[in-house]
Formats: sequence, C-alpha cells, structure tokens
Amino acid sequence: MNEENSQNYNYYPRWMIRRDMPQVMNIENASFDFPWNDDDFIRCLRQRNFIGMVVENPKNLDEILGFMVYELHKNRLHILNFAVHPEYRRKRIGSDMVNKLKGKLSWQRRNRILTEVRENNLVGQLFFKSQDFKATSVLRNFYDDTYEDAYLMCYNHRGEEYEKLLTINRISRYAS
Repeated sequence: MNEENSQNYNYYPRWMIRRDMPQVMNIENASFDFPWNDDDFIRCLRQRNFIGMVVENPKNLDEILGFMVYELHKNRLHILNFAVHPEYRRKRIGSDMVNKLKGKLSWQRRNRILTEVRENNLVGQLFFKSQDFKATSVLRNFYDDTYEDAYLMCYNHRGEEYEKLLTINRISRYAS
C-alpha cells in the first residue's frame, strides 16, 4: 500500500451548488440502477426545506467525491439521496456526511434521521447499520420504477439530556 492510499482524511461536507451538478450526476449514474435525473435534483433543491451537500477531494477541490440530499421536517431529517463515487468508497466520506447530519440533531427538536434503502441494496443497509441506524419497517412496493420494497431505516439521537431523562426514576421522584 502506498503512502497516498494509507492517508486518512477528514472530509468536510459543504452545501451543493449548481456547478457541482455534472459531477453529482456522474456519481448518481455510477451508483444506482434507477438514478435520479437532472430534473429530480433541481425539483428537490428548489424547495426551501431540501438541502444538498457534497464532499470535495481534499487534494483537488474541483473533484466531488460524494453527495447527499436531505429534507428538513419539524422533528426529523430525511435522507432522500446519498452516494459516494465508486472509486472513493470505504474511505469515511459517507460516514463524515452522516456525522455532519447527526450534528444537526437535538433531543428537543429534530431528534432522528430517516432514510429508505432498497431491499436489494445490502451495501447500503450495512452502511446505515454501521452508522447506528435501525430498520424499523418494510415499505411494500415503495419505488415507482420497480415493485421493490424498501427498508425504512432510522437513527435516533441520544444526547446527554435524553440519557438523563431515561435515568430518572419517576416513582422515587414522587415518593420524596
């Protein structure tokens, strides 16, 4: 293994901009059997509660290595699309994007992240499981392009405040 491949980087996601779209589309097409098209991305990103993020190559800031599109809801974040360039997978890029999203959670407001993963996407399922997501239900015939089911996967925020609430013994509180 050469020194370049053994180098560990921290990847810093940033907001997606229009100039990123050709590279995002290349990653999308290389990653999925049923990829989004330009119009799907544009339709999402024009809405004010949808956000796109990308990760750049730290050695070449003109190269996009991965992307995520997510939606803000009152009490949750919803990952709609997520991919890392095939040549750069298993280098913590996806983990850094998910960790950035986890950093936006709090136990008082947005306290969970949801995403759907195709039933035949074992790599995606295992990735999200490694990020502490749990499969919470099966969504039958979820996709418009196939009759394929999806797994709804959820990450629940467990902040210090939440952990303190779990340790309160309600009975002893009223017995005092």
